[in-house]
Amino acid sequence: MADPRSEAIARGSTRAGRLDAQVDRYLAHVRIERGYSEHTAAAYAGDLADLVRFAERAGVVEAGGLHLDLLRDWLWEATERGLARATVARRAATARGFCAWLERTGATPSDAGARLRAPRAKRTLPRVVAAPAVSDLLERMQARTDSGDPIASRDHAIVELLYACGLRVSELVGLDLDDVDRGNRTVRVTGKGAKERVVPFGAPAAAALDAYLGRARPAILAAASGEGERKAAPRPAPRAVFVGARGARLGVRSVHRLVAGLLADLPGSGPAGPHAFRHSAATHLLDGGADLRAVQEFLGHASLGTTQIYTHVSAERLKQSYRQAHPRA
Repeated sequence: MADPRSEAIARGSTRAGRLDAQVDRYLAHVRIERGYSEHTAAAYAGDLADLVRFAERAGVVEAGGLHLDLLRDWLWEATERGLARATVARRAATARGFCAWLERTGATPSDAGARLRAPRAKRTLPRVVAAPAVSDLLERMQARTDSGDPIASRDHAIVELLYACGLRVSELVGLDLDDVDRGNRTVRVTGKGAKERVVPFGAPAAAALDAYLGRARPAILAAASGEGERKAAPRPAPRAVFVGARGARLGVRSVHRLVAGLLADLPGSGPAGPHAFRHSAATHLLDGGADLRAVQEFLGHASLGTTQIYTHVSAERLKQSYRQAHPRA
């Protein structure tokens, strides 16, 4: 009797090219046609590169050679290596998307990953900074801008906007000057899947932005241009709202370092990154009575289920307050 796996490999040889070549085509598809961010595409690339290596060790080099048992073995190996459940779950989702695309484009006769399952990732509650702590932090940052340091002014505007608008860090660093409507106090951001939305911000963020854009940003660019004249031809001023000391668009890592330093001494568990301000903004909106669907639109979530995590956060905060304050808790 013929080996079904050998037959699958043979079919793959006639229907599709090498597995690694199909991976390259799929990554181009998610970047260009689906509009996925570089961060998401990089995660897909890492997962699929590992799948290709595993498949090659099993003797599968053609896309048509993929089968459900091989995919299950790949996930099992990842579990045995000690990878987190969330990572294994992400790898399963990546493989399912890739296999569905292979069938849809005619590269394989069937969807090998249609019945692939992985351990459900343990969902932890996001870190939320209490509203008084956020206000205290921003007041301290405002005081530092009084020294006239343009970098302090920039950092203050960054944190004000992260919290006021609940922005992802990629959305913040991607802002251009034309995206900011200072008159109407709104910013136009491009989120996941290249989806645009307009988000309002309040008076404190407006004041911080006005100070930064009016005085601090020109000072940073002037200093960067002067340094450029000593070393090379000065670069033209970018359209980026937030710029670094060398005049280029500020990067995601710089914002992560800034926020991690600010949150290091504040109470709370969980990652001390820019997303903590996004989580905090959403939770504080719901605590203040905002409608869940309005918060969904504010955050740019495609699914209401993603936004509902913040209702759990509010419930946990209520339980904690109850346990601390109620005499019969």
